[in-house]
Amino acid sequence: MPLKDPTFSVGIEEEYLLVDRATRDLVHEIPPELFKACEQTLRSQVAHEFLRSQIEVETQIHASPRTAGEELRSLRATVARLAADYGLAPIAASTHPFARWKSQKPTERERYLAIAEDLAGVSQRLVVSGMHVHVGIEDNELRIDLMNQARYFLPHLLVLSTSSPFAEGEDTGLKCYRLAAYQELPRTGLPGRFESWEEYRQTVDVLVRNGVIEDASKIWWDLRPSAKFPTLEMRITDVCTRIEDAVCVAAMYVSILRMLYRIRRANQIWRTYPLLLLAENRWRAQRYGVDGSLFDFGKGELVAFRDLIDELLVLLREDAEALGCWPEVVHARTIVERGTSANRQIAIFNQLASGDHDQADALRGVVDHLVTETVA
Repeated sequence: MPLKDPTFSVGIEEEYLLVDRATRDLVHEIPPELFKACEQTLRSQVAHEFLRSQIEVETQIHASPRTAGEELRSLRATVARLAADYGLAPIAASTHPFARWKSQKPTERERYLAIAEDLAGVSQRLVVSGMHVHVGIEDNELRIDLMNQARYFLPHLLVLSTSSPFAEGEDTGLKCYRLAAYQELPRTGLPGRFESWEEYRQTVDVLVRNGVIEDASKIWWDLRPSAKFPTLEMRITDVCTRIEDAVCVAAMYVSILRMLYRIRRANQIWRTYPLLLLAENRWRAQRYGVDGSLFDFGKGELVAFRDLIDELLVLLREDAEALGCWPEVVHARTIVERGTSANRQIAIFNQLASGDHDQADALRGVVDHLVTETVA
């Protein structure tokens, strides 16, 4: 029986940190009345996250990244409007510029308390938020095959999303510090290569049978088969502070999957490379962002990301146009030209710190920028 084409449907999840508009610090806990108001308005599309200072939103299933982005814009605006009644605001950034880890507590829910207990001191440093993009790949075997191949492109997507240069009041020197903190968890990072869906399931079942995890939802790889939906879930990216950047990343991800599926139908396959090499590109994306370079493993050499993105756009154009998201994909050039949220945060901090502001004031200025840009 011929393989049925995937739907390539798109859903986006974003996690926000809530800040006090007066102090610019993270709140210690979302006011129960605020979360109730969010639930009444957004219903099942809003949820608690690991920390009491976090809130998560998720779009419905969409046929295109563009309509998913339109809904995401509405979700952000709703959370911001309701939070303003309590003197709070969401920031779409993967770390807070100066919040202290030890001031944050896990949400009082069984799942999150169990995670905090299991991870011990490592969980205290998880003051991070991410963006996850689900793409409908309904066939199990195809989902594993595309996961194996799509790993190559994860660093490229990370570069376009970076928004976490600061942690605990310091410029970390990384464009994405979030992954450095997240990497301390077990079952994170790039997934290994699996020969089949059965091999993947058997691997997960070893952990489940021995009580290490309850199910596959506690496997936190950069890319994974969703434990809840027939989707391939991309999890490597930071939260994009600007909506149009988030939509670009989602559009590029679904276009990559369609491209890999298209060449598969032509009996071709994207070459797989050792995990060591893929992880090197992941690190370079995390460290340098759009200003750096990644390995082109076909050439065996480092290439400036600004050049790589043009090559990737040529590769993806047919698929992006077929999916109706070429304008969203080509926005990647704009991201590279102007920089990501991480670049803007660093520039604002340096500008303020070189003037009449001390470091604390400069960091608060970065928070003000993030509040404004999150719902701009």
